[in-house]
Amino acid sequence: MDAIFLDIETTGLDPFKHRAIDLACKIVNLNSGDIQGRYQSIIKHPPSVWDQRDPSSIEVNGYTWEQVETGKPVELVRQEILQFFSSLKIERGKAVFICQNPAFDRGFFTQIVDIYTQERLNWPYHWLDLASMYWAMHSLYLKEMSLPLPEKMNLSKNEIAKEYMIPPEPHPHRAMNGVDHLITCYQAVLGVHFN
Repeated sequence: MDAIFLDIETTGLDPFKHRAIDLACKIVNLNSGDIQGRYQSIIKHPPSVWDQRDPSSIEVNGYTWEQVETGKPVELVRQEILQFFSSLKIERGKAVFICQNPAFDRGFFTQIVDIYTQERLNWPYHWLDLASMYWAMHSLYLKEMSLPLPEKMNLSKNEIAKEYMIPPEPHPHRAMNGVDHLITCYQAVLGVHFN
């Protein structure tokens, strides 16, 4: 089974208004722990997209118009992802997506590779999230210790990282840094090690 660890930086939070500007993923074989491949690209957009950016999102990822201008056209990024997934034989039942926030990332990923293409190519339908994995593992631990669930729990990736003494994701955020941090947190939460 392969995992597609994926992260996307965007111009804002609304996939109907904003756009993906940095996409990265690493494909990891969950049995061997081997990294099968990696992909990253900055995505170029017209000035009209940049003009609709959300300043708070740009503060998080730190991108400038000059950096976005040097990216690849979305059509090229789409073709590269199609080729990348095809070369690794990514398909439903043999791979899953893993993200910090799949509801967010999936919406923006679909801007690049539409849902009908994903379906036609039989790509994974399930997008798993780190927070749910942490919740399940932590809940089992508390049950084993006969301890109650806390009244309040912060499930952000950086808070999960803190539980395992992992440094926070570097700032400003970049998609590949997000993928690497996600993988480090995943390994800690599940008690596994990748090569």
